[in-house]
This record gives sequence, C-alpha cells and structure tokens, in this order.
Amino acid sequence: MTTGVRRRMGVEERRQQLIGVALELFSRRSPDEVSIDEIASAAGISRPLVYHYFPGKLSLYEAALKRASDDLAARFAEPHDGPLGARLLRVMRRFFDFVDEHGPGFSALMRGGPAVGSSTTNALIDSVRQAAYVQILSHLGVADPPARLELVVRSWISLAESTALIWLDGRRIPRAELEVQLVHDFAALTAVSAAQDAEMAALMRRIARDEPADGPFAQLAGRLLALAT
Repeated sequence: MTTGVRRRMGVEERRQQLIGVALELFSRRSPDEVSIDEIASAAGISRPLVYHYFPGKLSLYEAALKRASDDLAARFAEPHDGPLGARLLRVMRRFFDFVDEHGPGFSALMRGGPAVGSSTTNALIDSVRQAAYVQILSHLGVADPPARLELVVRSWISLAESTALIWLDGRRIPRAELEVQLVHDFAALTAVSAAQDAEMAALMRRIARDEPADGPFAQLAGRLLALAT
C-alpha cells in the first residue's frame, strides 16, 4: 500500500492558486458576498494561511482583478486580416464570453465593489480601456488619431461596457444580437462623425471600401435604406 503525500506549494504557486480560487468565486457572486473563509475552504487551507499570503480580502480582490483585467484586455487583440466589421464582431464575441464567464464580478467592478475607488482598481480598469482603444486604432491603421476619432472610439468602448452591464441584468436581449448591434453602433458613430468632418469622412470611405456585401456594416446600411423607403 502506498500513501499519498500532499505536495507543499511554493509561495508564488500558492498565491496564484488563491487568486484563481478567488476569481472563480467572484465570477459567480459579487465580491462583497464572498468571505475569506469561503476562499480558504475552496483552496483547502486555513483562514490564517490566506492572510499569510494576502493582508486582506481587498488585496486578494485586487490581485484577482489584475488577472481578470489582463484576460479581458487580451480579448481585444485580433489579427489584422479581413474586413473591419468581421474583426470587430469577433472581438465582441470574445468580450461577451468574458462578461458571461465573470458576470457578477464584472458587474461589481463597474457598478461598485470592495475595491472600487482605490487607485489600483481605477488603474486596472483604465488599462483595459486603453488596451481596447489602442487595439481599435491599430485596426483602423491610425497612429495619431484626430480628436473626433478618439471621441468615437472611446465612446464606443464605454457603450460596450454599458451594454454588457444592462445585458447582465436579466439577459433580456439575445447576446448574439447585441454583439452585432455593437458593431453596428461603431459604424453609426463613425458615420455621424464623418458627416461633420472631412478627415473622418475619408476614414469612413476607406473602411466601407473593404467591407463585403454580406458584412455587418453593409447589413446596417441596407437596413437603414429600407427604413428610409
């Protein structure tokens, strides 16, 4: 007969385990509702041992948030292949995958949670928004965006956040429809700005030139024309 021996984890390995356990619990319920005792039990260790690695729930929450924010930021990365509309649709699908997987934690972060207002939390949220902004500009092929384009891209990122939060509150609209709608929203914001500015108009023409007839941007144009007639 052999007896199993529990392997002792190193300091960093244990920290990463606790972050993963906390993130899983925060993904199912608001961080305010998760106790250190629950985290300790899920990790198979004692409450005092959790405090050995993290001074409190806030620091553990911030560490879990850092991992989640890195994950979310990475979902905006997309190869520069194919038309823009299709690329944005793939990004929105991955974005909603994250929202679906981390609903309560995502909602708590955006609406209010144990670390809201802290400099660490604010910096992490801003880093995700900035990563999304940089990625969108790279897809547009613009290194030094004019003021109107910056307004369009940052407004669209805020709209995606708000849409996800509203969707989580009851999920009354099919997720796939919202993913397409947000791509249409980007086109609509760009078109409105293009009507006011020659530089944005040139950008809009360049985007439209590469869009296929069955792409999301062309679908939006067709629906708007149908409404007009």
